[in-house]
Amino acid sequence: MIPVTAITRSLSGLAWRWRGGNMDLASGGPGASFGQLDTLVDQLLMARGVERHDLERHRRPTLRDFLPDPSIFNDMDKAAARLADAITKGEAIAVYGDYDVDGATSAALLIRFLAGLGVHARPYIPDRLLEGYGPSAEGLVKLAREGAQLIVTVDCGAMAYEALAAARAEGVDVIVVDHHKCNPELPPATALVNPNRLDESDEAASHGHMAAVGVAFLLAVATLRELRARGVVGASAAPDLMSLLDLVALGSVADVAQIRGVNRAFVAQGLKIMARRANIGLAALIDASRLTRAPTCSDLGFALGPRINAAGRIGDSGLGVRLLTTNDAEEARTIAARLSELNDERRAIEQAVQEAAEAQVEAQHNRSVVVVHGAGWHPGVIGIVAGRIKEKTGRPALVIAEDGDAEGNGKGSGRSIPGVDLGAAIIAARAAGLLIAGGGHAMACGLTVAAGGTERLADWLDDRLARDVAAARQSQALLLDLSLAPGGLTPDLVERLEAAGPFGMGWPGPRVAVGPVRLIKCDLVGTDHVRMVAGGPDGRSFKAIAFRAAETEMGQALLHGSRGRSFWLAGRAKIDDWGSRPAAELHVEDAAFAD
Repeated sequence: MIPVTAITRSLSGLAWRWRGGNMDLASGGPGASFGQLDTLVDQLLMARGVERHDLERHRRPTLRDFLPDPSIFNDMDKAAARLADAITKGEAIAVYGDYDVDGATSAALLIRFLAGLGVHARPYIPDRLLEGYGPSAEGLVKLAREGAQLIVTVDCGAMAYEALAAARAEGVDVIVVDHHKCNPELPPATALVNPNRLDESDEAASHGHMAAVGVAFLLAVATLRELRARGVVGASAAPDLMSLLDLVALGSVADVAQIRGVNRAFVAQGLKIMARRANIGLAALIDASRLTRAPTCSDLGFALGPRINAAGRIGDSGLGVRLLTTNDAEEARTIAARLSELNDERRAIEQAVQEAAEAQVEAQHNRSVVVVHGAGWHPGVIGIVAGRIKEKTGRPALVIAEDGDAEGNGKGSGRSIPGVDLGAAIIAARAAGLLIAGGGHAMACGLTVAAGGTERLADWLDDRLARDVAAARQSQALLLDLSLAPGGLTPDLVERLEAAGPFGMGWPGPRVAVGPVRLIKCDLVGTDHVRMVAGGPDGRSFKAIAFRAAETEMGQALLHGSRGRSFWLAGRAKIDDWGSRPAAELHVEDAAFAD
């Protein structure tokens, strides 16, 4: 039997390595006794960078232990004071949010916070196709002329120089709450709160992985503290900030923020709040998603988030905020149902763009950054397609919808791989005159490129990022947390593994290798999922499935080359609760021959 650590090239072309220490339960290595699984959570935490002395704080992440003092961030106190002024003076407040989940949850959080203080704030979510990303001068001026005295932009604004200058000329104050990368020169805002400002202290910058909804929550904390210091709000009259954590959890996970540090506390506590179903809109969305249990972290990213995103991608961009702020159960059900319909439409559109984009990928094997483009592609799905291409190729990917506006400019969206800062490259490309607009963060970006400028941009990105991509791909490996014989894959093990969560970007879910096994059954389910029943020499068997794997090298080997061969299967251990009693199954991410 080939041990896990000897696998240098799996069926997906990866070496297998331990994420932390050797947790080989399959062959009697350290931790082989199931009595020692009591320490498994600590092993998982330390493998994700937690120091031994800090284990207790990370076992049960709470805001008390992780929430930073909002005042460490530049302009936070200034923003809180200005917002407190508007509240006490009864000024008209508007909240201008981005059209994705992070923007919707950020806007909803501030609107619900202000409502708890008896203040009505007007939401404004731009139309993705007509207005584009970020605050537009037209949008801000319109709000000002319609009476807004203070505008708070959320999840956008860090690069909105012209728009904020127009707002200032109109005499309206604008607070920017963002998390995207900034230039050294900041736009003219009344206050700009962003942990990714280049002039932040090291302590503040260490929280740069927060989504905008997390920054908005900190603004709410700072504003409430300011109101209390002024004697405006007492303890009994204060809104319950903890009740807003369900929004913070949803926005953080859906925006693929790293689930470490304070974000772990946001998500862990937010999931508890969400399970109480106090937010009528979220409860309706959970029901529309056909979830019959309390949502998990995975549900936020794959069931709830995509439905809210669908509104901004191909429908009414304001539906998400309306859903998350309504107190009318019937309205919530109607909006949630509409979001599910839009999500179905989005999937069909996405499939068509995906097929057209993948046809171009074949000709780009020598590119470090995959750049595909096409006329008529819907701008609302290009980010999803970019993510799919990134996953399939292992390289950063940009997908550009041409003729995105009247001038024929292209609207693009990109997704990157760990170790390659795509957002910084796009900001540099804009500074070099290659883009009309662009920005983002390390793992994702958005841009506008002039008609005919795509190939020049592709060459520039290839030249700039080639070394980073090569280094990142060379270091790629499948990291394992433990290996097991088939009999070790039990519901009890899954429960212990999940105790080290919540998991997401930056805090990867535990990956186990199970083997050696032979495939008792292997066939296709759906269009391209590989379904298996695997058994080992210990006489135990389990179900496994490899999603979207049928056409991959791994999928083909499992389907057609498994007779007489033994395998290691690696992936996430999950609970299958369809039968009379729960059983453990494996969601396969990779496989390797064990003989």
